[in-house]
Amino acid sequence: MKLFCILPNMKLNIQNETSRLRAVILGTAESNGPTPKVEDCYDPKSRQHVLAGTYPKEADMVKEMEAVAAVLKRYDVTVYRPEVIQDYNQIFARDISFVIEDKIIIANILPDRKREVEATEYVWKNVDKDNRIILPEECHVEGGDVMPWNDYIFIGTYSGDDYPDYITARTNMDAVIAIQELFPNKIVKSFELRKSNTDPKDNALHLDCCFQPIGKDKAIIHKNGFLVENEYNWLIDFFGKENVFEITKDEMYDMNSNIFSISEDVIISEKNFTRLNAWLRDNGFTVEEVPYAEIAKQEGLLRCSTMPLVRD
Repeated sequence: MKLFCILPNMKLNIQNETSRLRAVILGTAESNGPTPKVEDCYDPKSRQHVLAGTYPKEADMVKEMEAVAAVLKRYDVTVYRPEVIQDYNQIFARDISFVIEDKIIIANILPDRKREVEATEYVWKNVDKDNRIILPEECHVEGGDVMPWNDYIFIGTYSGDDYPDYITARTNMDAVIAIQELFPNKIVKSFELRKSNTDPKDNALHLDCCFQPIGKDKAIIHKNGFLVENEYNWLIDFFGKENVFEITKDEMYDMNSNIFSISEDVIISEKNFTRLNAWLRDNGFTVEEVPYAEIAKQEGLLRCSTMPLVRD
């Protein structure tokens, strides 16, 4: 697979979720490997589809991801892809690393997924060494839980004593504290998420599975994804109820909050998100619809499979 040439000392810049996108890593479904065994599934939705015999086929997922790549390139976004590892799931680029300001943080993810990090090393090795951050081993974090939003960094977490029992608990309080220390000029606001190893409709795998800011002052949210009602209420107050699109439990299951912003005005969304897409257009957004329902069967969608490197 031909990789894009990257100039030395690549200058990263991510201040929020919606400024004009210039460069991004998009995961790949090529050589995705066989359907996993039930006991090897990392999330309850994948497990559900394995048991039902409806786990997505590689050819369908490749087609969906290439539709996203085509939209990104049409908007003159530079798109990097992971080096393809044989028979290995590399779809969710957001899990393995994320950018805040000019720093790339290499996530401490599930040990079985370490090779995913190596497949994008060709990108971040061109970032200045001082801006490449590997958190201490006790800090567990995945990019789906981390959202820079101007003066804030929103982080999804789970701090229960039973944290080790949840394969769906991906970001701990040690990581929240470490990120606050890395960015003392930011206000780090953490949110306790609802977790389930068995029921995908009661599991917010990451913060972006139940919440995402869009545009300049709007957000998509699912109340039941938050364990603490006051934390959900804080977000409603922060954005203003009139600026928030509330999604149902079924819409959360379908991943309606996991769309992806190319800019403050342009959003890539799944074509079947009828109610959401109509609301977005009514609020002045350009909606680029793509098929992504097969990818969604693995409890991830558009934000999960993209890792922004540079925004204006």
